[in-house]
Amino acid sequence: MFVFSEHSACSVTPNMLGYGVDMASRTATELVHPDRAELRFTTVMAALSDPVRLAIVARLADLEPDGELACTALALPVSKSTQSGHFKVLREAGLIRQRDEKTWRMNQLRRDDLDARFPGVLDLAVRHGHEVIAGWAPVP
Repeated sequence: MFVFSEHSACSVTPNMLGYGVDMASRTATELVHPDRAELRFTTVMAALSDPVRLAIVARLADLEPDGELACTALALPVSKSTQSGHFKVLREAGLIRQRDEKTWRMNQLRRDDLDARFPGVLDLAVRHGHEVIAGWAPVP
């Protein structure tokens, strides 16, 4: 019997026969993204209240306007399962859009939606996210 974590937001797994599966979550849940009109200020601010999530937002902002980055491409100082939880919070708050491509979960900042709903908030978050990144010790 196999038991899978519910927090696999950034991994795509092969099925038991080794063939790729077109779903990225081990729980096979659909990726949910709130519409622009559904974005809530308190939810966005709560998502931005964590330094790791601020750093993720800042790194994605560096790739704009159309840049995407796989979850695994971000060198974060937390475990893979913790990273997955952070990406889930950001996606459900409407800060990022995620899509699956082969074995990767690609992430893109939803700048247009956020700037339309909450002008200036994202710029402030990105600036503070860069400060967080600057404070991290380089990986040896």
